[in-house]
Amino acid sequence: MAGAYALDALDEGDRARFELHLTGCQECCREVGGLREATARLATAAALQPTAALKDRLLAETAMVRQLPPLTRGAPDRPARHPGRAGRARSRRQRTRRPVWPATVTLALAGVFLIAATAIWVTGHAHLSPLTQESPRGHAIAAILTAPDATMISALVKTGGTATVVMSHRERTLVFAVAGLRALPSSRCYELWLMGPGRDRAAGLLPPPRHGMTGPVIAPGLESGDRLGLTVEPASGSRQPTSAMIMVVTL
Repeated sequence: MAGAYALDALDEGDRARFELHLTGCQECCREVGGLREATARLATAAALQPTAALKDRLLAETAMVRQLPPLTRGAPDRPARHPGRAGRARSRRQRTRRPVWPATVTLALAGVFLIAATAIWVTGHAHLSPLTQESPRGHAIAAILTAPDATMISALVKTGGTATVVMSHRERTLVFAVAGLRALPSSRCYELWLMGPGRDRAAGLLPPPRHGMTGPVIAPGLESGDRLGLTVEPASGSRQPTSAMIMVVTL
C-alpha cells in the first residue's frame, strides 16, 4: 500500500494499519519517501496551465455545492425539524449537484503517477542513490523526469508485463522500467533497442527483477522517428536483435 499511502488514497482504517506497519519497516519508509519525491517531480513535469473555461466551470460548480457545516464536539448532526416537501426536494437537488469530475481526474492522475513512480523509483532503491544524494545516475533520471518535454508512455509486453517509458527528446534520453516481466534462465536476458530508419541500436540490458519490478534502464541517443523495442537475447547481449520483438513502442 506504499503507493496509495504516498498519494493519500487510503481510507482511515487502511492508513492506520499501514502507519503502524511503517513504525517497524524501514524498507517501506524508504519507498514512501521515494514515491512522494517522484510524484512531486512527475507532477511538475506534467503540469499544464488550466484553461479559462476550466476555471469558470470550477467556480460555477463551487457556487452550486452546499458546504458541510462545521464540526462541533458533543453536538451530533441533527436533521432540521419538519423541513417540508420543498426543503427535502431542495436538499436532494443540492446533493445531486455535487460535481464528480474532480474525483475522476484525481484517480486518473494518481494512477499515472503511481505507475511511473513505482516502476522507475521505488524498485531502483536497491541499486540507485536517492536524488538527494550526489548520484550521477539519479541526476540523469531527474533531468529526464523534469524536462519540459518529458513524456510518459505505457505498453504491454507480449510475454507478460507492463512497461513504462519516460522520455525527453530535448535530452535525447529515455528511462525504461517494467513490472511483472517473466523471469528468464541465467543464459538469457532482455535487451532494449532503439530502432530508427535503416538501423537498430542496442540501448541496454535489463537487470534482474527485484520484487516483481525490472529497471530502471537509461537509454541515451534518442533520435527523431525512433521506436523502442525489447527482445530476449543471450546473457551477454547482442549487437543486433536475434529474436522477435516482444514489445515495440513508438516514441
